[in-house]
Amino acid sequence: MLNTILRWVVNAVLLMLIPYIVPGIEIKNFGTALVAALVLAFVNALIKPILILLTLPINLLTLGLFILVINALMFWLVSAIVKGFYISGFWPALFAALVFSIFSLVLNYFLD
Repeated sequence: MLNTILRWVVNAVLLMLIPYIVPGIEIKNFGTALVAALVLAFVNALIKPILILLTLPINLLTLGLFILVINALMFWLVSAIVKGFYISGFWPALFAALVFSIFSLVLNYFLD
C-alpha cells in the first residue's frame, strides 16, 4: 500500500516537471498533478489495453511504435478530464508521454 502511494506521488512530481521540459503543457499546482496522475493510472489500466487490442494490426505494421501514439492520446484524454492540466496539442502530448514514460521507468526502477 505504501509503495503504491509512493509511486503515485512520484508520478505526480514527474507531471509537475514535464512543463519545464516540454512546451505546451500546463499544470496549475501539485494537487492537480496528484489528480492527473491518478486519472492517468486509471486510464492506462482501463482504456489503454482496449486501444492496444483494437489497433493491433497497426502496432504490428509499425513494430510497436504506434503505442507511442496511444500513450499521447491517453495523456491528451487526461488533460481533457482534469481541470488545471492543459495540453495544447498532439505533439506536446506525444513528447510529454515520451518524457513521462522514460522518467517514470527510471524512477520506478529505484522504488522496487
